Amino acid sequence: MYVASCPLRVSLFGGSTDTPSFINKYGYGSVISFASNLKTYISLHQDKLGYNIYGGKFIINYSKREEVSNINQIANDPVRVVCQYFKLKPLTISLNSDSFSQGSGLASSSSYIISLIKAISIFKKKDLTAMEICKLAYNLELKINPFCGFQDPYGCGIGGFKRIEFFKDNKIKYEFLETEIFKDFDAYLIFTGVTRNSKNVLVDVSKNIDKTKPLLDTLEMAYAYFKNKNYDKFLNLVNLSWEQKKKTSKIISSNDIIREMDKELCNNKTVVAHKLCGAGNGGFFLVFSKKNKLKLLFNKVKINVDTDGVKGGIL
Repeated sequence: MYVASCPLRVSLFGGSTDTPSFINKYGYGSVISFASNLKTYISLHQDKLGYNIYGGKFIINYSKREEVSNINQIANDPVRVVCQYFKLKPLTISLNSDSFSQGSGLASSSSYIISLIKAISIFKKKDLTAMEICKLAYNLELKINPFCGFQDPYGCGIGGFKRIEFFKDNKIKYEFLETEIFKDFDAYLIFTGVTRNSKNVLVDVSKNIDKTKPLLDTLEMAYAYFKNKNYDKFLNLVNLSWEQKKKTSKIISSNDIIREMDKELCNNKTVVAHKLCGAGNGGFFLVFSKKNKLKLLFNKVKINVDTDGVKGGIL
C-alpha cells in the first residue's frame, strides 16, 4: 500500500493577492501563511485478483464510495484530474482528512491533490520534488477551479511558517519565518458549520481586483512587525486585514451565522485576533489568544505549524 499526507494551510495575510488576475495586473502578490498540523491522507492500493485487476474497477473511498470502470467517470474532481494526468489503470484510492474538507477555507482540495500526486509518484516510481509536486498540483487544480490562487498548493505542500512571494513570470519565492510567536500565543480553528464553493467568492472578488490592493499593503506592515518580533501589532493587523477582506466582496460575510460568530469573536476580550479562513462565507475561523487564556463557548481545536510538508511512503 502506498500512503501520503499533506498539511492544510492556514493563511494570515495576503489572500486574494495570489490570484492570477491580481498578479497579472500588479506584477506581484504575497501571503504569510503556515502549513498546519491538520492534514489530508491518501492510501493507494492495486489488488492482485479483485475489483481492480479482475473487475477492472476504480474504487474511490471518501465520504462516498465510487466504483467505476473509466477514469472519466470518477465524480471526485481532485481524484479524477490526477488519475487522468498519470493515466492510471484501475486501483483503489482512499481519502481521509483531519478536518471537514468541503469549503473549509484550508485549501483541502490542493492538499488532497498534493497527497495523491505524492502517493502515485511513489507507486509509479517517479522521483518528484516537493516543489515539482506543488507546481503540478496547481496546474491540475486549475482544471477544476480556474480561479485558484497560487498560495493553496504552494502553502500546503511546503511545510513551515513562511512568507511566499508570487511574481508575474511564475517565479515563487519562500522566506521561512521563526515560530516564536507560538510561545506566547495559541492558534485555534473554529468550524462555522457553513460550507461553500470558493469559486463564487473568487469570481466576485475578481470583478473588482483593485479592492484587494490594501491587503498587500497590510501584509507589508505585518511583515515588518513580525521581523521586529512585535507580535501584538502583527496580530492586530490580522484583524485589520480581515476587515479589509470583507470589503472586497459582499459575499464573504453574507451568511447570518458567519456575521453572528464574527461579532461574538470581536466582542470577546480573550480573542486577540480572528479572521475567516480562505475565500470566505464559510469554513473555519482562525482565532489567536494569549497562551492558555482563551475563553470561548464555540467548539475549537488548537493548531500549530507542521514543518514537513508533503510526505509519503510504502507500507
